[in-house]
Amino acid sequence: MEVIEKILKIEQIQRERKEKNKLNQYNTGEKIHKKQLAFHQCEKKNRWVFGGNRSGKTECGAVEVIYFARGCHPYRKINGSTSGWVVSLSTQVQRDVAQSKILHYLNPDWIEDVVMLSGRKDNYSNGIIDYILIKNIFGGVSKIGFKSCDQGREKFQGTSLDYVWFDEEPPYDIYSECRMRVLDKDGDIFATMTPLKGMTFVYDEIYLNKFNDPNIWYEFMQWDDNPFISEKAKNSMKQSLSEQELKSRQFGEFLDVGGRVYPEFDENINVIEPFPIPYEWQDKLSIDPGLKNPLSCHWYAVDYDGNIYVVAEHYDKEKDIGYHSEAIQRISDELHWHRNSNGMIEALIDSAANQTTLASVRSVADLFYDHGILVNTNVNKDVFSGIQRVKAYLKNSLGESRLFIFNTCKNMIRELKGYRWGNGDSPVKVDDHSMDELRYYIMSRPENKRPKEEMSIIQKEKERLIRSLNRRR
Repeated sequence: MEVIEKILKIEQIQRERKEKNKLNQYNTGEKIHKKQLAFHQCEKKNRWVFGGNRSGKTECGAVEVIYFARGCHPYRKINGSTSGWVVSLSTQVQRDVAQSKILHYLNPDWIEDVVMLSGRKDNYSNGIIDYILIKNIFGGVSKIGFKSCDQGREKFQGTSLDYVWFDEEPPYDIYSECRMRVLDKDGDIFATMTPLKGMTFVYDEIYLNKFNDPNIWYEFMQWDDNPFISEKAKNSMKQSLSEQELKSRQFGEFLDVGGRVYPEFDENINVIEPFPIPYEWQDKLSIDPGLKNPLSCHWYAVDYDGNIYVVAEHYDKEKDIGYHSEAIQRISDELHWHRNSNGMIEALIDSAANQTTLASVRSVADLFYDHGILVNTNVNKDVFSGIQRVKAYLKNSLGESRLFIFNTCKNMIRELKGYRWGNGDSPVKVDDHSMDELRYYIMSRPENKRPKEEMSIIQKEKERLIRSLNRRR
């Protein structure tokens, strides 16, 4: 009996410790928020979560701060004490949201000291905290500082930090200043926000990643990703929101007046990891020429089921035809791309390539020919019909995708995400060079380009398994 009593006592102590240590209860048990884990596991230095209300975005931001402060990050090696900022839109929002979430997961025994901006130190949860000193597991002390955007940029200068967490979207000047703060220590920027302000710098620099920054990562969180929200609560929230508000508050999507040309495009489906393309799948290149504007060129392949693969890209501006031709030849050699019987690479190009310019008495098409690239200028440039055809490849009437883009084609992916309707029925003519040559290619090819009989049943099954494997990655 004495042994049993001791065991029961130990179990009671363990339960009390677990109830006291909320951090140990985060994302454990039968229900797991998988996208929160993906956020913590990501090793990139500039991470953003675009989430609807109650999608779980703020939760993961607060926990990430404590992981850094305590030095107990489950997916990163943190050596010693850290110093970081939690940035809210205002001090009131700080107290009610970010500060509250951090205190929820912060065991009081870990707190070395609390310095207040306003309110009582013995009741810090109801006041505005300036900073908290946290006992680090390495024996030192970490500092979590709180800032609000309404303080102005000047209050964000001068300090070297290990991390900054933005709870909701900051003004651009404060974002830029905070990036400078983490520069010395090669620190982290992470943000959790509902994109209610529309297409701001976050849309351009983070979602579209227009500078192709390899450190940027983002994820969308919606209500269905949070396993702790009941269907009753979801339905209740839906009834009080307009269709436009639902896009942001349920799905975390950016508010948009004009609308995307290709809402069918889904990075989780249409963007895939590269894999070796069989020689028989190789088809043509498609080019949208440009001098001051970028020249966009992509390599297209078609499998025996009629699925299109965009497997490589060349995208550059303010260069001559010789430079572009050399790059196209080099990439084609790396891909072991096929040539015609005369040893030339075949490509489609905008019919404007037939025209000469003041800088040359020869056309762009002629200049490409001189460099071993045979361009066909007889392309269908009907914008509306081309868009409809691309839409059908992104997602057909059965909900199936037939257009897949290697994730190395960053400029085409960016343009697909940012291609938007302008006034009337025409897209905005900005950053659309890949979109033009994608239409040229898709409008040029017949639906049944290659007969399936060219492959045996075993070969076709093998290729189907390869495609299926790469889509799941």
